[in-house]
Amino acid sequence: MKKILATLALGLSLTSCEAQTEFSKESLTAKLTTIDNKDISFEEILKQNEGKVVVIEVWASWCSDCVKAMPQIKEIKAKYPDVAFVNLSCDKTFDAWKSGIEKHEVSGDNFLIKDGMKGEFGKSIKLDWIPRFIVLDKKGNIALFRAIEKDFDLIKETIEKAK
Repeated sequence: MKKILATLALGLSLTSCEAQTEFSKESLTAKLTTIDNKDISFEEILKQNEGKVVVIEVWASWCSDCVKAMPQIKEIKAKYPDVAFVNLSCDKTFDAWKSGIEKHEVSGDNFLIKDGMKGEFGKSIKLDWIPRFIVLDKKGNIALFRAIEKDFDLIKETIEKAK
């Protein structure tokens, strides 16, 4: 009986850890805010970067782990100038977000998640921690769905494989 339960538990854990290879309809249709305070869908953001390896960083200016990760992210950006970096902020207000971009010199394309970390978009990408990184290959497939601030080697390795 114990072997059966152990096998069942292993099977369930393996199926729940499947890698996500594409974004849901909810993710793609979600509206974010541009730096010019206009709406844009996540799908439109992805289309702007078609044919490129893309690193998506979900962050917030109030997040201490996000700020601590910035030097490593700047190194990755410098090492891979041909990679598109898309920054999605969970800041609570437009002004806080814009100030955070300036204060921390966040380069790349910047967008504000309208409903924050725990809203519909956050749920659609299974956002449970920030900073959170997602890497897309040149075909727009998700090569790495969930990396956090301790996964910089994995992020670089995934970028190399996705090129």
